[in-house]
Amino acid sequence: MPATVQRQRLIDTITRMVSIPSRTGECGLLLDDMAAMLTAEGFKVDRPVGGHPAAPAVAVRYDSGQPGPTIQFNGHVDTVHLPFVPPAVTATQITGSGSIDMKGGTAAAIEALRVIRDSGVLKKGSVLFTAHDLHEAPWGFGQQLNQMIRDGLVGDAVLIPEYLNQCIPTVSRGSATWKIFIRRTGAPVHEVMRPLDEPSVINAGAELVARFRQLGDAIAGRTDPLAGSETVFIGQIHSGEIFNQYPQVCWMEGTRRWLPGRSPDEVEKEFRQLVAQVERKTKTQIEVQFQVIRDAFKLDTTHPFVETFQQALVEAGGQRLPLGAKPFVDDCNSFWSLAGIPGITHGPTGGGAHTVEEWLSIDDAVRVANVYVLTAAKFCNG
Repeated sequence: MPATVQRQRLIDTITRMVSIPSRTGECGLLLDDMAAMLTAEGFKVDRPVGGHPAAPAVAVRYDSGQPGPTIQFNGHVDTVHLPFVPPAVTATQITGSGSIDMKGGTAAAIEALRVIRDSGVLKKGSVLFTAHDLHEAPWGFGQQLNQMIRDGLVGDAVLIPEYLNQCIPTVSRGSATWKIFIRRTGAPVHEVMRPLDEPSVINAGAELVARFRQLGDAIAGRTDPLAGSETVFIGQIHSGEIFNQYPQVCWMEGTRRWLPGRSPDEVEKEFRQLVAQVERKTKTQIEVQFQVIRDAFKLDTTHPFVETFQQALVEAGGQRLPLGAKPFVDDCNSFWSLAGIPGITHGPTGGGAHTVEEWLSIDDAVRVANVYVLTAAKFCNG
């Protein structure tokens, strides 16, 4: 009988991964354990550093031995910096830190890799599995994966098992966070004693707010029917220590999101030029911290990979999915923006991402593993 997805083996892999704490930047133990597990199962494991020697990534290539395309399964194993919750298993769910974001999906990709090897379903090409750290912002910004992509550790198409499965995401906006500090040079002083020739950092902040509103109105015309418009967003503004002290610093922070077709460098340059204009006008000193999280993403819906994936969904017992937008940024953004590689985000059903109440559907993790097996076979075999 051909090899198939083994539900209990998948459960064991998920719980093994969830049981090892792996906050962003601290995934060394988990990646070491994953490498040991896959090596013990007979896979040849490489450990690309990707500029992050504290936690070398894991890479496994299973080759059919015949020429053909390579499909990549890629997962991050780091979790946000919240209190660690150990794994727990019920008849239908697995809970614990990283269970849905995204150790469960990564484990489903591992299970698919096992089935592909043991079933002999792959007649041409190869499967490349990669797992890495430094995904979750603000502790990581995709640096490790980005370096791996630049080093050529990529397939011809990629599947990302993030927790989105109600559509095939074809577009997402790029994302950056920013933080601005507005300062004056004078010492702290009671407001009635303030020097009249010193600028007001709060007035400068108000000027920036107004200019950002103007920028927001201007870029709102850059829009996509699925992803929406470009935005500049202010989430926090702070200044002063008490009500009648003339403040020395005003700081604010927020986000900037943009559509495919504009580069992160272009977006950042536009942002910094606006701030510099306000700095000159208000005679303050303004420091800008602008951090790109991921560039924008676009999937060519005419690429054969898309139809191959749709067929795999149906063959796995599901149905074709509508095309839609991706509300967040993920590793598909990096594959597309850095290497032009088509990627589809599709992972198991679950909830509680970025909370201490994560959960994963076991049945859907099994389904995802099956979909990945079928997609790989169809894509590589032609």
